[in-house]
Order: sequence, then C-alpha cells, then structure tokens
Amino acid sequence: MLQEAVERITSEIASVGDQTRLAAKRYEGVFLELRRMLEDELSRTATPAGRALVAMAIADSAASAFTSHFPDQSRRDCRAGCDACCHLYVMIPPGVAEVIGDFLTERLDPVALAKLRVELAAAAAAAAAVADPSRLRHRCPMLGSDGFCTIYEVRPLTCRAFTSKSAAACRSLAFDPDGPVSTIPQAPSQFRVYIEATRALEQAALSQGLPPQQTGLAAALLTVLPEPDSTRPALPPSRE
Repeated sequence: MLQEAVERITSEIASVGDQTRLAAKRYEGVFLELRRMLEDELSRTATPAGRALVAMAIADSAASAFTSHFPDQSRRDCRAGCDACCHLYVMIPPGVAEVIGDFLTERLDPVALAKLRVELAAAAAAAAAVADPSRLRHRCPMLGSDGFCTIYEVRPLTCRAFTSKSAAACRSLAFDPDGPVSTIPQAPSQFRVYIEATRALEQAALSQGLPPQQTGLAAALLTVLPEPDSTRPALPPSRE
C-alpha cells in the first residue's frame, strides 16, 4: 500500500510537471506570435506614425488579455492622478513622437504650442546635461496641473508598460534620490508586451532605412512639433 501511494503521488507530480513545462512553452510562444503579428502588421503600414498607432493598439489588446485571463495578477496601486512616474525619464521608439505631435498640434493653439516647446526644451536640456538621463527626475511637460496626463490616449509605450504595487515606492523613487527605492518591479507579462512592441517599431524603422534607436521624449517631440513662427497665422498681403 505504501509503495502504491508513493507511486501515485510521484506520477501525479510528474504529470503536473509535464503540463507546467508545456504551459511555459506555450507562454513563451505567445510572445513569439505577438512579435510575428506586430512585424507583419507594421510591414503593411506606410508611415512611422501609422506603425506606432498599430503597435499601440496591438500591445494594449495583448496587455489587457493578460490581465483579464491570467490568474493571480499582482496588485497594482496605479490610479488616475498618481503622477510620480511622470517625473521619470522616458525614451520612445520611432513613430511615437509623430503620433503625439499630431495629437498636440490638433488640440493646442499656437500660444499653447509655443509654451509647450519651451517646457520641452527645458526637459531636453536637463537630460542632455547629465551623464545618465535614466537617473534624471524632471516633471513631464505633458503632465497637467491636475496631475493627469494630457496625452493619455497616445502616451508612450514606456508609460503604458509601467505598473507598480506601491504608490509610496514610486514617490520615493521619483522624489527621494537618496531613499531606499532604486527600481519598481513590473508586471512581467505587461512589461514584456510593450518591450516587444518597442522592438518591433525599431526593426520596422530599420527595414525602412530610418534611424531605429529610441530617443528621449522631450527631444523627440521638439523635432516634430511646429516651430513658433510656423504656427502664427499668415499676415494679409501688403497693399502698398
């Protein structure tokens, strides 16, 4: 009887182990399929901005599916108006700046655009002045006075990927450089989804002969937003 019990539990554990290995292989396969899908869709999209929008849509859907269908999701303390992460340095892949630039140009008048360019220039200069911009803490120029993101619909992939179990830890990371918090653990599946989207955009740019590297958000936006003079209405022709 003892030997039979030992064999039964050993067999059960072995069976579960086999299923776990199969599940792990299928889990990895999800990301391989996600990458193939991204590359396929991006190859059929003509413009950098169009590719960025496609990548955002696919990645958002994949991240939402993980949250909805995977058990034991880690608790998230992220809430609307919690803006500590909006003081961290953000890099963006090709196409994202164009999406955000179009969004801002459609919604801001020339005066507001000119003011934003000043704030972006200050943020870009702050990043350029330090050896390691990832350690920079600077308020995002797209953060509203109410603590809400003004470009939430088209926010960067990095911002979409970021999650936290502790708002207090985020505040420590952002506002207490000498504090104990040096990193924020991320939800693995969601973070990886947006990494795949970022890499796919880089590869798509490379295949088009465009610069593939990521750039700082502020510096990138300065290259796509209209210069102050170009936003002014044209003067009527002189009658002299």
